[in-house]
Amino acid sequence: MSASLKIGDVTIPGRVLTAPMTGVSDLPFRRIASKYGAPYVATEMVACDSFARGRPDVVRRAAIGDGLPLMVIQLVGRTPEWISRGAKLAEEAGADIIDFNMGCPAKEVTGALSGSALMREPELAARLIEAAVNGTSRPVTLKMRLGWDDQNRNAPQIAAMAEQLGVKAITVHGRTRQQFYKGQADWRAVAEVKKATRLPVIVNGDIMDAASARAALAQSGADAVMIGRGAYGRPWIAAALDRALNDGAEMSEPDAASRLGIALEHFTDTLRFYGDALGLKVFRKHLGWYVEQASIPADPQQRRAHKARLCQIDHAKDLESALTELWTPLSFSRALPFFAPAHI
Repeated sequence: MSASLKIGDVTIPGRVLTAPMTGVSDLPFRRIASKYGAPYVATEMVACDSFARGRPDVVRRAAIGDGLPLMVIQLVGRTPEWISRGAKLAEEAGADIIDFNMGCPAKEVTGALSGSALMREPELAARLIEAAVNGTSRPVTLKMRLGWDDQNRNAPQIAAMAEQLGVKAITVHGRTRQQFYKGQADWRAVAEVKKATRLPVIVNGDIMDAASARAALAQSGADAVMIGRGAYGRPWIAAALDRALNDGAEMSEPDAASRLGIALEHFTDTLRFYGDALGLKVFRKHLGWYVEQASIPADPQQRRAHKARLCQIDHAKDLESALTELWTPLSFSRALPFFAPAHI
């Protein structure tokens, strides 16, 4: 299998893509993931109408930054006019690829009849996909689920339709919308999508390591994998996993000291991007994931207590000092009061 993936006129130098994740794949996350080898990291989901109206928080989700090898903006919406305008704006902002969201299961999205709710309305979905394709000269991709529920698994039909409308690649999360993230992703069902289209197909869902990536590729016949929750606290995972797939080896991840350096680098960039007050709040979720993924401390109960304490710190210097202290082996056997934030 090729070590690269072609989407329209864009060549992605790897087969492990990092998913668009609301509240996660902001510019600081995309920068740190790209620095450590991720070839493709999509933006957070960008609502087309708010994007076109210039709402600051939505425009920020589509932010372009230096050092990104590829810019992928994901759009969501339900009105052809806004989708077309959103695609045009995304191209003007520097997008290399524009992804259209028909996979988000969140109630606030499906309740607005967007995201995976569109899988119940294939005729409207077709008009929206056509609007995105006609609104830009950049390749448009589609991300979706297997269907709305088990009685309506229509992903193969939508993939075939999307190909006819000019979409250049399809990503399928191996669950229905009604499953949300429960149960196991059905990678074998993605094989039906692969049979229905000549487009590159990317399999998504429950891919956490080399073993799950290999199983997902084998069962789906897909051309690449997409990492979502597996990247929480592991922005290096795309590159590490791609090396493992190419070499046939186990996935090698950074040691504890390297992880601390990455976490601190990510934290610093988050503060630079949002400012200290908002940056501290935004980074707390990443902070918890870094601590959890590093299993520091080893005891889960102690780890929960330390994460709770870290998330209460409201000064950047104090948090940096406390996180560094937590990573020091001597602190693992100390009582929690020793972990009180330093006042610098």
